[in-house]
Amino acid sequence: MTERVEIFDTTLRDGEQSPGASMNVAEKIRMAIQLERLGVDTIEAGFPIASEQEFEAVRKVAESVRRPRIAALARAVKADIDRAAKALEAADRPVLHTFIATSDIHLEHKLKMSREQVVERAAEAVRRAKSLMGRVEFSAEDATRSDLEYLVQVTQAVIEAGADVVNLPDTVGYTTPHEIQEMFRYVIANTPGSDRVAFSSHNHNDLGLAVANALAALLGGARQVECTVNGIGERAGNTSMEEVVMAMKVRRERFPFETAIVTEEINNTSRLLSNITGLAVAYNKPIVGRNAFAHEAGIHQHGMISSRITYEIMTPESVGRAQSELVLGKHSGKHGLTKRCEALGYSLTEEEVAHLYEKFIALADKKKEVFEDDLRVLIASIKNEAFETYHLDQVRTSGSDPTMALVRLRRGASDLIEMATGDGPVDAACNAVDRIVGISGKLMEFSLRAATPGKDAMGEAHVTVGFESLACNGTGASTDIIEAAVMAYVNAVNKCLAVRNT
Repeated sequence: MTERVEIFDTTLRDGEQSPGASMNVAEKIRMAIQLERLGVDTIEAGFPIASEQEFEAVRKVAESVRRPRIAALARAVKADIDRAAKALEAADRPVLHTFIATSDIHLEHKLKMSREQVVERAAEAVRRAKSLMGRVEFSAEDATRSDLEYLVQVTQAVIEAGADVVNLPDTVGYTTPHEIQEMFRYVIANTPGSDRVAFSSHNHNDLGLAVANALAALLGGARQVECTVNGIGERAGNTSMEEVVMAMKVRRERFPFETAIVTEEINNTSRLLSNITGLAVAYNKPIVGRNAFAHEAGIHQHGMISSRITYEIMTPESVGRAQSELVLGKHSGKHGLTKRCEALGYSLTEEEVAHLYEKFIALADKKKEVFEDDLRVLIASIKNEAFETYHLDQVRTSGSDPTMALVRLRRGASDLIEMATGDGPVDAACNAVDRIVGISGKLMEFSLRAATPGKDAMGEAHVTVGFESLACNGTGASTDIIEAAVMAYVNAVNKCLAVRNT
């Protein structure tokens, strides 16, 4: 029988505490609306006592989102609890979340309190919160490093005080799956009244075990998982929402639980958070990383072409992604290369495929990834079509509002010079390139990074340029960042022309 597990999303509170991930009020509202669309059960919107902005963010989220519960965090202190309750006044389904540490480490070094004092404070906080709010969650901070018999004592006290949810967090990411499973089993089995509350698991990822620990906690009796989108959070982050949800979905026979998450919204949610915070998702991040459904190895590509289930345990569509991607790289085989050529509309002879494969491997040795437009250029070259590329010889810019650029390109033995204006040096130079080549491109994506260290670092530019219905990638490198950007643009132009010639 499948049991229901609730998803308590703390992206807007614990997740926002990740360095560089702070959000303003408007951004929290945008994220909360998407979390509602995703189907989370609870949104922890912030820590109202921390600042006026935090208070306002919780209040605005409570006003803007209706279906999920809205939670606010408070220490086991009257002022915190009252402030959190005030911020939640507009919520349809408010949750007041209060906490105090229970490990002897925290009692001695942080709280300077005895065990008896902490039990009393915890119960008092829950009673206060319950007098103001219908649903109260209590967290025993650093539970996984707490004495189990004492944890039972604290849990019994807060249940008797009126708690609806008891959270036993791995605050510092210290525990292991076996230990946390046994902790939940022990506390639930030995605490009078444990059947009247829901137990929750909140895990940090310091040892890379947050998701594994969350799943183990469910096997130990927890029925709520506290997590964040993309796993962001303090230090190494929190339990990754998308990973724990898809683990339950894919391995239902091992974890017989269901959630209300609309998994097709996972990718959209991940991208929105990344855009808001500026925190890029690692390419190899499970579920939402760029490479999560990408296959480069030739044997993998051959298997995928035969049947997706050979190397995929879930479909990209199930998490809101368009399709699997057969990435072209030096590990790709002829079979995958031929299949990609056919998908692009090219029918090649065996001899042409062999020639193309030689050129492809040579290019793949120089580049980490070969794009489709790179492949089109290679195909043009093996078909012996006359195709001369443009090369950037010079770019000069001056002035502002507007900026003027002079660009000189070389094509074969010809030198071609044009001037143009634009909103900035790169825009002006690209406009001049367009005049020379006779086509107009639109810069869709642009990124720049230092390829070498030091003040005179080589800048590496990557662009995606749209030419009507075609988009081409380009790269360029120079110690002058404007020159690098224009070189990348010219590289994309050359690819566009190659496509039109094939």
